[in-house]
Amino acid sequence: MHILLIHQFFLKDHEGGGARWNETTRIWIECGHNVTVLAGNVHYMSGFGNGRHPRFSEYTSAGGARVISCYVAPGYHSGFVGRIWSYLSFVLCALYAGLFLVKIKCDAVIVTSPPLFVGLAGWLISVVKRIPFVFEVRDLWPESAIETGILKNRLLIRLSFWLEATLYRKASLINVLTPAFRDFLISKKSVRNGKIVVIPNAADFVLADKILAEVDRNAVRNRLGWENRFVLIYAGAHGVANSLTQILQAAALLSDTNAHFVLIGDGPEKRSLIAEAHAKGLNNITFIDPLPKPEVLEYICSADAGMSVLKQAEIFKTIYSNKTFDYFSCQKPVLLAIGGASRELVESANAGIFVEPENPQDLAEKIRYYMDNPSVAATQGMNGYLFAKKHFDREVLAKRYLTHIIQMVEGECS
Repeated sequence: MHILLIHQFFLKDHEGGGARWNETTRIWIECGHNVTVLAGNVHYMSGFGNGRHPRFSEYTSAGGARVISCYVAPGYHSGFVGRIWSYLSFVLCALYAGLFLVKIKCDAVIVTSPPLFVGLAGWLISVVKRIPFVFEVRDLWPESAIETGILKNRLLIRLSFWLEATLYRKASLINVLTPAFRDFLISKKSVRNGKIVVIPNAADFVLADKILAEVDRNAVRNRLGWENRFVLIYAGAHGVANSLTQILQAAALLSDTNAHFVLIGDGPEKRSLIAEAHAKGLNNITFIDPLPKPEVLEYICSADAGMSVLKQAEIFKTIYSNKTFDYFSCQKPVLLAIGGASRELVESANAGIFVEPENPQDLAEKIRYYMDNPSVAATQGMNGYLFAKKHFDREVLAKRYLTHIIQMVEGECS
């Protein structure tokens, strides 16, 4: 089978960020299938890319996928207009690439969203090529964009809801990343339950177990200057939705302790966060630019606890925080400032502590608890690892996803 994947933020090899689809395509290829990816040339955290002129380039990923890198207009983090134009420029280029550069016959086209607009390219390609269309929902858009204040224009909101409903209707299969997403689509969007599957994010134990076995934690901590410190790590985007200022405020409250905060990643808010930390005179926080996944996991393995935080918003109660699975795989307890589904996940595994979102006092108190009770932190870290091994192993879930796609293709052909 040959699968066409459209993913605006598919990572290049050795880039930092969410590598779920890099890992998934590798597993599918190892199972004997072929994958072609239409990707954007702008990284979702930095917003930087090649903005000289529209063009396409190709390479083969480390996992064996053929990747066609498509032009994305510059200005992804320059404001609302710049972001929308970045989305639409990718839609146009991906549509062209899918219709004219992907000459080999494909059996299915998968679109992973957000951005929602990219679904338009996948749907049109599926119509022209007469192949089934799979729509994946990683975030409930446009609701999340509206709640975080990113999407305000009434006309665009109406158009977004229309496009969303159209894509749900046209898709042969819809994959959602949490049970809460499935329930929302059924109850609020009137999507038929029979076309929805739940293949959530997961932990890459192939990589994590290798790092756990090989990395000398004490040597890494000595190299990074973490000796005698209780290191709390955040690895992810630095955007409006992440509300990382709550971490800086907690760092200020813990400036008289040996707690040290490490923030890995990039995003539109990073510069202001660094300025805020400098203005507060915080010496217990370190900012690190995005790192390749193996290095991120090495840092996590060498830390004492992981942090998953988001802005206080009802829509975020439906998500599983991606970085939480990295903390699980590295045997680290999770300080979780996200309610709803993510809280249920962490508490059902007894793998961390819930923190009230955007409440730095609560975050500081929970950190003090871990510092005073290191055996609890260690036990919860191991609980998360064992829980994810049983329920959220990337290899298992990727193959389950593949099975659903094969059944869909066979059903379309029968």
